[in-house]
Amino acid sequence: MAGARGGRRRAAAVAAVALVASLVGALLTAVPTWRLLDARIFDLLVTAAPPDPSGEVVVVAIDEPSFADVGRQWPWPRSMHGRLVAALREAGVKAIGLDLIFAEPSADMADDVALAAALGPDVVLAADETLIEQPQASSVVRTEPLPEFTMTGAVAGLASVLLDGDGVIRRMPPYEDGFARRLADLAGEIPPVPAGALVPAFGPARTIPTVSYYQALDPAAFLPPDFLKDKIVLVGLSLQSAASADAGGADAFATSYTTRTNQLTSGVEVQATLLETLRRGLAIAPVPAWAEILLIALAAISAAASVLTGTSWRTVAAGLGLALLLVGGSAALLLLGRIWVSPAAPMVTVALALGLVGARDFVAERRMRQMVTRAFEHYLAPDLVERLARDPAALKLGGDRRTLTVLFCDVRGFTSIAERLKDDPERLTTLVNRLLDPLSEEVLKRGGTIDKYIGDCVMAFWNAPLPDPDHAVHAVEAALGMVEAARRFDEQLRQEADPSGQPLPSIAVGVGVNTGDCVVGNMGSTARFDYTVLGDAVNLASRLEGASKDYGVPIVLGEETRARVAGIMPVLTLDRIAVRGRTERAPIATVLPAHMAPTQADVARHEALIADFVVGKSPPTHPRVADMSAAIPALADFYRRLADRSRPTG
Repeated sequence: MAGARGGRRRAAAVAAVALVASLVGALLTAVPTWRLLDARIFDLLVTAAPPDPSGEVVVVAIDEPSFADVGRQWPWPRSMHGRLVAALREAGVKAIGLDLIFAEPSADMADDVALAAALGPDVVLAADETLIEQPQASSVVRTEPLPEFTMTGAVAGLASVLLDGDGVIRRMPPYEDGFARRLADLAGEIPPVPAGALVPAFGPARTIPTVSYYQALDPAAFLPPDFLKDKIVLVGLSLQSAASADAGGADAFATSYTTRTNQLTSGVEVQATLLETLRRGLAIAPVPAWAEILLIALAAISAAASVLTGTSWRTVAAGLGLALLLVGGSAALLLLGRIWVSPAAPMVTVALALGLVGARDFVAERRMRQMVTRAFEHYLAPDLVERLARDPAALKLGGDRRTLTVLFCDVRGFTSIAERLKDDPERLTTLVNRLLDPLSEEVLKRGGTIDKYIGDCVMAFWNAPLPDPDHAVHAVEAALGMVEAARRFDEQLRQEADPSGQPLPSIAVGVGVNTGDCVVGNMGSTARFDYTVLGDAVNLASRLEGASKDYGVPIVLGEETRARVAGIMPVLTLDRIAVRGRTERAPIATVLPAHMAPTQADVARHEALIADFVVGKSPPTHPRVADMSAAIPALADFYRRLADRSRPTG
């Protein structure tokens, strides 16, 4: 139930984050500066795989080679333009666009007459529109060709273009009488153009087939046969001296390719690009605002779904995957479907959603790590606390059944010391803490968990909360260390001067170690609980600790513990006792430090003696008992008790 509530709370939090991220993404699309970022992304994608020019549109460039050939300053005589029109018509062109403004009479009227005579219905002349801003008002001034030029059947087309906020041409001019549109009308029907359509990029400057003005004046001499036949020709300035975006120049503009090349494109080639776009139906339709917001919402939902169950390294992978999907989808729609939707706002939405959920999880994890550290820093070794803090999932709350090794360690002689120091509680407390410190250290440095302190008794266990495959060995090593720590502490007490003048009673410990199935977890009330263990194996460990005094040994091991450490440590059987839930008596054993290990022959003699004694074959006064006391002095007290027939009945 708690897990379900936690899942619902997380789902609600993630949904709220997705909503906030969607709103932020939607608001970004209304910010002009953000729109410029969208435009730059458009530039990068639209130039990734540009369409090839059809070859049906040709630019006649008034360029440096033409100036060198003509040998005259600009403007050139209009009669020369008339000869060009005639030469192009004779070469078989379909339509001619003169991207030149003829708004005023020339100095020589004969030049105007010559040009007018050459013009006809197959020619489009450039017009211009200028916005004049004044403090009191704004006005639009339109500049048209001279009437004598349009009376011949030639039409005027508005050559003005739209510039984005960064000065780049990306959009189709909205004029019904635009220069490129007039030429397209002369060449035939054109597909409808979407509102606010964007312009594709065919390539950098001079990608549209281009010839010099002087070549077009005499195509038979300078151009391949029929090179201009059935072509639509646009004539205009195209000077390399104005090709740099940094230098600027007249009738030269930045396009999407300028981002890559830093080169401007001449106005006449821009018009040729617009013409190609119109004739071939290549205009790019931007998605409406509602579709953009819908995509932002879908991106937020996708990001939320990827972190609904948690965040990890997979969160970064999911974010990168969604980003690639958005960029790839945007590029595919642009290049294949001629539809533009910027991936920028959806990508920011994804990053924001993942970032906010990740930050929330990071804070929650930090809080969990602090909670785990506070809960276990007094019961576990520091490295185990750190491992639990890194992976709190290793701690299963509410109880878990697993095989543990449980240790109980009780101080022998502590009751007498407490009686002696009943009028000096401060010293008594100091002595207890001085002893419990080294005893606890033996548990912690071998990876054990201190369950609790019961007066002068320490309860600990192994294999929880973190797994320990060698839990029995580590517990027995801790038991041996605790016995040695108590011995050293007793020697310190003997060397210390006692205020009363009388030495304190000797101190030792008795330890019981047992391995078996237990239930481990957080147990208690909702107001207070402990991480502890329950089960018959725990009860038996406590019973073995008490039995250590009766058998005259510092450590008593249960049957399963004995089996797990046999062959690793010197283990000797003590007896067989009745165990709850079992019909047969279970063997118990003790363990000796490595430096006290008996020989294999002495171990065999000991095991034979205990086997005979258990079944009653050897009386306790048998000479073998005395012999064993000499062979294994560490068990002398045990053999003495055996001889006195003080073995507990269990």
